[in-house]
Amino acid sequence: MKQNREIVFERMGLVDYQQAWDYQEQLLKATVDIKTQNRSLPEDGKLTTPNYLLLCQHPHVYTLGKSGHEEHLLLNEQGLAEKQATFYKINRGGDITYHGPGQLVAYPILDMENFFTDIHQYLRLLEEAVIQTLAEYGLKTGRIAGLTGVWLDFEEQHNPRKICAMGVKCSRWVTMHGLALNVNTDLGYFGNIVPCGISDKAVTSLEKEIGRAVPLEEVEEKLLRHFEKLFEAKMLAHQYEERH
Repeated sequence: MKQNREIVFERMGLVDYQQAWDYQEQLLKATVDIKTQNRSLPEDGKLTTPNYLLLCQHPHVYTLGKSGHEEHLLLNEQGLAEKQATFYKINRGGDITYHGPGQLVAYPILDMENFFTDIHQYLRLLEEAVIQTLAEYGLKTGRIAGLTGVWLDFEEQHNPRKICAMGVKCSRWVTMHGLALNVNTDLGYFGNIVPCGISDKAVTSLEKEIGRAVPLEEVEEKLLRHFEKLFEAKMLAHQYEERH
């Protein structure tokens, strides 16, 4: 089967978490259906599979991964209502995290067989796209052994601060969920959880680190460029149309 290295990206804007989750599931299922169909087709007749990258923001929401602990959410139903936040248990890896306005969320729905079949390499490339994006703002970020995501003060670790959280799911080598980069995020919302189950490390944002707000679209453009280069892909813009 011919590898398809084109990635269709869609800017969804500020979108309800459930709506974005449903859309991811829809795209993943359609891709897996093609792969299932290919099993019965001759090599020269196999269909190519698509790749997508969804970019969005969410209204205030807390999401708990399948390996997470519900007690890491420090709010009850009334507390959530007061914060105008929602809560979802979802099917990605990882523990609890927060999404909200001013945070850039990226959901790649990629058929890894179009690129490489190594989930650890995939996670490292997602991190690297963020690391290279933040370097353009003069921030030195990197990884901390045993922890996913992107961190400041990752070497000396006097005051390590997480700026980007990650959690993914992979089914038949098709990915979903992804990364959440704090750009101009209200960090106060992280005070209502034990972020990613880690109680002894802080959370930060691009705005906090460089002392000014940054247009989200500007960060999106840089992230897309690094993503395209690292995955040796070709990015194609597509207008997101709300599905009903």
